[in-house]
Amino acid sequence: MKKNALLYFSFGLLSLTGFSSCQGLFNLDSEQVLFTENNTLDAPTDTVYSVVGVISKMQQIADRTVLLGDIRSDLVSLTPDASLQLQGLANFTAGTDNVYNAPEDYYAIINNCNYFITNVDTTLKKRNNPVFMKEYAVMKTYRAWTYLQLAQIYGSVPFVTEPILSEKQASQTYEKKDVKAIAEYFINDLKPYINTPYPTYGTIGETNAVRFFIPVRLLLGDLCLWAGRYLEAATYYHDYLTNNANGMALGTNRSQWTNSTNTFDGYPQNSYSSVFNNTGSEMISFIPMETSKFNGLVTDLRNVYNSTTDNKLYYQATFSTALRELSKSQSNCKIYENLLTSTRDTLFAPSDNTTNPLFVGDLRLAAIYNHATVSNNKFGDYSTSYQTISKIGTNVTTYRKAVIYLRYAEAMNRAGFPKAAFAVLKYGMTQANIGKYVDSTEIKTAGNLLAWDKNMFTTLNTIGIHSRGCGEASADKHYVIPKLASKNDTIDFVENKICDELALETAFEGYRFFDLLRINMHRNDWYQTTNNDFLAKKIAGRKGSANFDQALYDKLTDQTNWYLPLKK
Repeated sequence: MKKNALLYFSFGLLSLTGFSSCQGLFNLDSEQVLFTENNTLDAPTDTVYSVVGVISKMQQIADRTVLLGDIRSDLVSLTPDASLQLQGLANFTAGTDNVYNAPEDYYAIINNCNYFITNVDTTLKKRNNPVFMKEYAVMKTYRAWTYLQLAQIYGSVPFVTEPILSEKQASQTYEKKDVKAIAEYFINDLKPYINTPYPTYGTIGETNAVRFFIPVRLLLGDLCLWAGRYLEAATYYHDYLTNNANGMALGTNRSQWTNSTNTFDGYPQNSYSSVFNNTGSEMISFIPMETSKFNGLVTDLRNVYNSTTDNKLYYQATFSTALRELSKSQSNCKIYENLLTSTRDTLFAPSDNTTNPLFVGDLRLAAIYNHATVSNNKFGDYSTSYQTISKIGTNVTTYRKAVIYLRYAEAMNRAGFPKAAFAVLKYGMTQANIGKYVDSTEIKTAGNLLAWDKNMFTTLNTIGIHSRGCGEASADKHYVIPKLASKNDTIDFVENKICDELALETAFEGYRFFDLLRINMHRNDWYQTTNNDFLAKKIAGRKGSANFDQALYDKLTDQTNWYLPLKK
């Protein structure tokens, strides 16, 4: 790799004041500084090495970002074998010495991007086409995405958009921005590149490899959602899903009871777990990790969540009691057609199952989780408890299809369209479903936000997301919006359902703590009030309804405890 085309820095952060001096932020004598100040980015090889270099730095924050979203949430429980570092995250006691508290790795990405954005020759053209504009857009998205992660993790961070190349620059004082301010900045920064295509470099131009790059339109949707600009967020998500040449229908993968019998015996049919294949249509983008340590950095998530020979089968985290209770509490139904009597009935699954206790309620947890007791006679010091969570793969996902549908629903609901948002969950986004289940006022007001091509989105390729684990949700008489006193009450009710669906659909993917953080902010009118009950109650209830953690609840009612401390 051409070293002087890359720039890696060792960062440290200072204080939680409105401005931070960068004195000591950069170790300019470190071996991590792998470029010269007068390096020019005016050759294709320079830009290729720079993009690949940033991807390699993204690998360093991939696992950490997932764990910071999972371990601090309400969906994960640590085992007695969990490291002290993970325990610190779960208990919200992690200090600056915690191995997962390393903002310098995020800033290394940002400074690489800042150097590239500042120095690349965007005026250079070949056959009248800009040579480096594709890479320029990629670097802008990497920078914005990384800043968004930083703000979610630390609350407020020094904001630097120029490369730091000298001790003089490092000694300057920089303004700090919170997640809303960062979102507002990068919305304007990214808009001009919304239709810029991805670069192609041989194998990096192949179908699966373009998923290394973050879609600008989706990142804009996220930024608008965090900024409270809900109509814009919904527009970006909708347009991404519908403007694709073939449309991006959710698909019909699910875990369900067969409708060929009138019983709920045996094992559910499972096509749900296959959506986590990185080569499938569900995956939109991911951070590519190596497949072996010989080649470079591999994800360590498998050693946290799964039993492996590396950890001697001692996994460190599993699903929480709260997730188990939420999953079990869901209504699950199927439509049974009796061919002999020509009758059609909606049947509801029982609340207990003797074959497997996870075969009740929502079936997605059962679809991706496996546990067994194994003999340790052969290995001696290996655990006898064996766990696998099939979501954990060789790469780390940044965007997948179902998450985009759920964020679209979240944005639509907050924009004032709760029935349309609920239709995403219960029925699926087809023009026929929208016309039948969304009231005319919402349809008229929403306009193009509820336009879904009738040929691209049909009952053959679309279901409500809730049906991925709960059977025929469209026929479920229990899964409805009740009559409430006000529209605001309806919006809060639907948001609760979206929040539950996010838990059922995205557990172990690193989103949960940040989802709770964002929804709490929605309800706080973006820092105008300090009611933190929503987030605090969810996380303090991770041990289940009978074991509420009052001390943790009290701690999390203070927003300052949501964030990791910045290094000084």
